[in-house]
Amino acid sequence: MAQNLKNHLRFFPPFHFFAVPLTLIGLGVSVYQAIRYPSAISWLIFLLFFLMFFAVLFGRLFSLKAQDRVIRTEENLRFFFLTGKPLPSQLQLAQIIALRFASDGEFVALTERVVKENLSSKEIKESIKNWRTDDYRI
Repeated sequence: MAQNLKNHLRFFPPFHFFAVPLTLIGLGVSVYQAIRYPSAISWLIFLLFFLMFFAVLFGRLFSLKAQDRVIRTEENLRFFFLTGKPLPSQLQLAQIIALRFASDGEFVALTERVVKENLSSKEIKESIKNWRTDDYRI
């Protein structure tokens, strides 16, 4: 299926439907147990689930931050190939990430429009006519 504005958001089932819910359930049960039946072991289990929740959360955030850096570099290189100039410095990261979906034919003009009108990432995605898929982002 071709990627477009309506279907470009994706879930990664092992993360969104397994790791996060089970960690939150475990954290909730451990809080209940630590308060209802306080003991050293119940507080230790709570602490472990608390740390596990942050490990799961930060694991996701760190990988997204690395992907954002790669996207910024790729789009800067693409803009340079198409224009001979680097991406305008006024662009924010969210705008660059949204621009990655624009085809080469509309990328430069849309980038100039984004700089001129300061479009949001949602407005950028809505402006794209020829959607360029990004199958690598999680």
